[in-house]
Amino acid sequence: MKIILTHEVSGLGAAGDVVDVKDGYARNYLVPRGFALRWTKGGEKDVAQIRRARKIHEIATIEQANEVKAQLEGTKVRLAVRSGDAGRLFGSVTQADVAAAIKTAGGPAVDKRRVELGAPIKTLGSHEVTVRLHADVVAKLGVEVVAA
Repeated sequence: MKIILTHEVSGLGAAGDVVDVKDGYARNYLVPRGFALRWTKGGEKDVAQIRRARKIHEIATIEQANEVKAQLEGTKVRLAVRSGDAGRLFGSVTQADVAAAIKTAGGPAVDKRRVELGAPIKTLGSHEVTVRLHADVVAKLGVEVVAA
């Protein structure tokens, strides 16, 4: 099935790309969650609009991405969350929490969809998070999770 991606999907493509995927993957996962639209002849207009919006929000050059990477890696991110006695969190730290913590720590504004956690953060302590700034530039960031 041909679809138009409305958001970046890891391993599949970026917003505005027209890709071919299995019918079930599109029908049961991508379309209901708003990550994609079914491709139609009239949908080609949507592709141009999505690509324009993507260019506004993305980091255009590798040089800009490297500058943001240097800012991120120089930022100390500390995130205060509620936890139990054994150091386990009530819930987990999300990508949006990390993006907001970067902003409050004085770092650059990062889109939450660019933050990759690897595994859910459910304990106090120091954790490593990656931020995919560009196709070729990935920043590694240390996040200190402390009890609130």
